[in-house]
Amino acid sequence: MKKTVLNMTLAIATLACAHTASAARDYISVVGSSTVYPFATVVAERFGKGSAFKTPKVESTGSGGGLKLFCQGLGTQHPDITNSSRRIKASEVKMCASNGVAEIVEVLIGYDGIVLANSKKSQLINLSRKDIFLALAKHVPNPDGSETLVENPYQTWADVNPVLPAIDIEVLGPPPTSGTRDAFVELALEGGCKKFGFIKAMKKSDKSAYKALCHSVREDGPYIEAGENDNLIVQKLNANPAAFGVFGFSFLDQNADKVQGSKIDGNLPTFDSISDGSYPVSRPLYFYVKKAHVNVIPGIAEYLAEFTHEKSWGEEGYLADKGMIPLGDEERKQMGMDVKGLKNLSM
Repeated sequence: MKKTVLNMTLAIATLACAHTASAARDYISVVGSSTVYPFATVVAERFGKGSAFKTPKVESTGSGGGLKLFCQGLGTQHPDITNSSRRIKASEVKMCASNGVAEIVEVLIGYDGIVLANSKKSQLINLSRKDIFLALAKHVPNPDGSETLVENPYQTWADVNPVLPAIDIEVLGPPPTSGTRDAFVELALEGGCKKFGFIKAMKKSDKSAYKALCHSVREDGPYIEAGENDNLIVQKLNANPAAFGVFGFSFLDQNADKVQGSKIDGNLPTFDSISDGSYPVSRPLYFYVKKAHVNVIPGIAEYLAEFTHEKSWGEEGYLADKGMIPLGDEERKQMGMDVKGLKNLSM
């Protein structure tokens, strides 16, 4: 405990010294999720044009990568804010605290759906979460019907399910550092994994084995890690009509002339289906702020006010126009109050 307090004191002293130095940073540094990136970018641009502060610098590093950078310490050499398409993990909070980042403000900004999309040149298909698990998991139930597991043998979608097209399974998706990957694995793969009774039972008898099975993506070719650039995935789908891509609903919405989202369990990914919860692969979006930086780096409080204003994140706000699904009225009101008061994160 004493070590943590000492680290925090030294880090804050470093931050204060850096602020007074000639090389002090006079703009907000934002890193993190590729999914939250376009929302943060439009807020940053409007903030820069409509205020006396410099436009924040927003970088797309992936949720995990952003949190790692964020948690490295206090001071102008470290980012002020990190975007995330999943909630911060307890292990990350601990890592932050060990480096002096003890006070963190959590901002839930809205919701997003994760889509499995293909080119509009191809047919729209209806996948179940069970289909997705069988297509992309590293190990699957033995096709002979026994309650045993084998390395994934499926090469085409028709192998997985005879009603699906007889084309090779080729899915372009994010790497393990991505919050989109985390959420897709948890919501889609695990959602299909537990459709098998003997695997579902494993959750009670051996939770770690269950998670390892349901969250492990195959590495033999059908799933292709395509980096954190969702726009690049869209371009590749347009060039290869047989392939599918995994990314957030906002990118589908912005590229609706080129790509289409597959139905999952009979539900198309739409603004309304994600908002009402009928689309099964959806998740919350966040960003995290270093409280110690708020009164040191110019404009952070004002940037938070811009992001959480009704004109931005409201039902008729400009972020909804970009494809973000807004929080409900009461949830938005409470979160806005928490952000204004710089309420500390509680896990």
